[in-house]
Amino acid sequence: MSGDHEYLVPVEQLISAGVQIGTRIKTRFMEPYIYKVRPDGLFIIDTRKTDERIRVAARLLAGFPPKAIAVVSFRLYGQTPVLKFCEVTGAVPIVGRFLPGTFTNPLSPSYTEPEVVLVTDPSADEQAIDEATKIGIPVVALCATDNTFNNIDLVIPTNNKGRKALAMVYWLLARQVLRERGEIPSDGNLQVPVEEFETKLTEVR
Repeated sequence: MSGDHEYLVPVEQLISAGVQIGTRIKTRFMEPYIYKVRPDGLFIIDTRKTDERIRVAARLLAGFPPKAIAVVSFRLYGQTPVLKFCEVTGAVPIVGRFLPGTFTNPLSPSYTEPEVVLVTDPSADEQAIDEATKIGIPVVALCATDNTFNNIDLVIPTNNKGRKALAMVYWLLARQVLRERGEIPSDGNLQVPVEEFETKLTEVR
């Protein structure tokens, strides 16, 4: 799973955050990103591919003005990571229920005009993907083993349901976007620790 690949963080950190943990469902879309299946039936994602795609996604996102990037999460565990990612990078967060017309209806109170969209889970954030497709802008998505890729332009294969996994991926993505923009050195770190990207269990009750 690692070999001689140089990771953005030690692969052990990705594994302890559970980034590689998939579901018991595998779609044909996700087959190229799956490393193995565990005896209990859970599919395991190839962390090298997660790492590679974070780099590619960061390069893409860094090419847009910060305010032209919309980051979406309906799922609760994705909301704190999205808010922190947007705080660090200047992108626009859309958390909780995605109001229909947010991208397509200029009269909607939630209307925004992004040039690229990043979604946390294509299943939960389907409305955002549909609207992004209608207005013809690229969609980047965190995809678990059970996701399909309809209308998704760039996939980041990862556990998109776990609290720690979502924090880790959004933290890495934020750091890499700032590196790509030249706002921090190519080996520089975020001022914000990964723990601050994590949804606190008290927020969930």
